[in-house]
Amino acid sequence: MGLLHHFGHEDLLRCRFALSPLWETQEAVRTLKRPDRQGYHLPWLRGIRAAAAGLDLRPLWLLMPRRGHSTDFVSPPPAGPGVSFAEELALVRAADPDEAREDMRRSLACTPGALDSELGRYLLADPARSVRELADLLERAWTALVEPHWPRLRALLEADVLFHTRRLAAGGLEALFDGLHPDVSWDSASLTLTIERPSHYARVLGGQGLLLMPSAFVWPQIAGGFEPPWQPTVVYAARGIGALWTPVRQDTPAALARLLGRARADVLCALEEPASTTALAHRLGLAQSTVSAHLKVLQEAGLLISARHGHQVRYERTPLAIALASGAPAD
Repeated sequence: MGLLHHFGHEDLLRCRFALSPLWETQEAVRTLKRPDRQGYHLPWLRGIRAAAAGLDLRPLWLLMPRRGHSTDFVSPPPAGPGVSFAEELALVRAADPDEAREDMRRSLACTPGALDSELGRYLLADPARSVRELADLLERAWTALVEPHWPRLRALLEADVLFHTRRLAAGGLEALFDGLHPDVSWDSASLTLTIERPSHYARVLGGQGLLLMPSAFVWPQIAGGFEPPWQPTVVYAARGIGALWTPVRQDTPAALARLLGRARADVLCALEEPASTTALAHRLGLAQSTVSAHLKVLQEAGLLISARHGHQVRYERTPLAIALASGAPAD
């Protein structure tokens, strides 16, 4: 029993990671309705309470059944690793009304009474209107619930992708899938990835490969699926969500602060995981221009390396910088 993904040899070469601000928006909306998901997010919930009260999220909630098919077109899998919310929302607005109607009908059928409810009938009566209104609602939810916190969320998701890509490089797909979620198992003999479920559904990937997306809000569940033509996708809980909303505690060694200056040393020590200028600025409460200037000096001094990931440049400490930040002697 479960959700089975059957790989072919081409699929093994087409597994990829991506981040989705639209997915995080949808799951943030879902989290507001799901007390079992809220334990790690209480500081966020307190911070967005007033903004959430000004949103009528009932249309989205109605299309998010506890079990069964959730509407795919409102959060299509991202086409690349660093797409923006605006790019993703444009895909929602471009959804075919007839396909959207069937997508919504399937979701409504998974909740007793939803198809015959006043709101359910309203959504199905004019699918083109519903596509527009749902897209507008997602945009308002993004602005109110997620966008102010996106640098922090993105930093968490990027760190998770880095962790799992290193596991992939070190141990292959078996090591990668073994660390995603307790309900995930990989059978190398049959090339099958299984997500435990009460029901049974199998999908042959057919050369599309598998998209893996970390999420801050999907915990404790793991989500899998997306019907054709969307790429098969597995959404799993990102590592480190327990500390997501806690204030950053910076323990910069005093000697390093005297050597580099307090602000520059703080930037170096904050790079426990690779991060972008925006993420560091948000983490440290500094202006992006200030952080960018410090990063440039640290890189010129041989303490940082940088690499481009999609639209972003992420910085990582060199072995010398790691030794300086930890107070340990460099080899």
